[in-house]
Amino acid sequence: MLKEINEAVDFIKSKSDVKAQFGIILGTGLGALAAEIEVVDTISYEDIPNFPVSTVESHSGRLLLGTLEGKNVVVMQGRFHYYEGYSLQQVTFPVRVMKALGIEKLFISNACGALNPEMKKGELMIIEDHINLLPENPLRGKNEDSLGPRFPDMSQPYSRELIQTALEQGASLSINIHKGVYVSVPGPNLETSAEYKYLRIIGGDVVGMSTVPEVLVACHADIPVLAISVITDEGYLTPLPKVTLEEVIAAAAIAEPKMTQLIKNVIASL
Repeated sequence: MLKEINEAVDFIKSKSDVKAQFGIILGTGLGALAAEIEVVDTISYEDIPNFPVSTVESHSGRLLLGTLEGKNVVVMQGRFHYYEGYSLQQVTFPVRVMKALGIEKLFISNACGALNPEMKKGELMIIEDHINLLPENPLRGKNEDSLGPRFPDMSQPYSRELIQTALEQGASLSINIHKGVYVSVPGPNLETSAEYKYLRIIGGDVVGMSTVPEVLVACHADIPVLAISVITDEGYLTPLPKVTLEEVIAAAAIAEPKMTQLIKNVIASL
């Protein structure tokens, strides 16, 4: 893996002189934050050695390097998912690359379905813990000690300091922000009504098909993480309504300005 990481890093450095402090991963329908970035360099995923390529609608598939609120950032405008056919090592490869590029903190966004009836479509939830129901682990296999420990601790997968900062910034912006538990499932199908009920019973507040693999690798690499979910549908409704990708993207677009401003304020405060 080190060889592949170094090849990607060397290529990116040959295309950009930006020395990123923070990494940002933008989820489904949440790519507009890119418009807030003073972009210095744009690199297509397909040009980066060993990088997967986004196959999902609404994921642009570009690496952006520039500044946000005066801080140097590297931004994934589009991510990868297990359901696309990639291994979780491939899904999380960009996190390894961003770490090697020098990022100090990682910000992750995603679209999700609500399990908790107190959480409504269009609202934000800061992830404070997760339940991993994916059938694979990105850390499976021989451990590369230079990247992190064999058995990484998961007592604080999401930075308490960043969570507190986000809550304070959200309050200053008068944004209603929840905290809760994110359940990661393989996808690509959405859940049945019975599955939504089961996921709520086991402790989930929202459910999605991403984020946890990247967080596992970030913890392995000792990168503090702040993850924000945009609630795009409500899985607790009875009868359960049909949901389309177009509706998910539309709901994400409504909530996106709040998430964008929140991330900007958090980064500005660091």
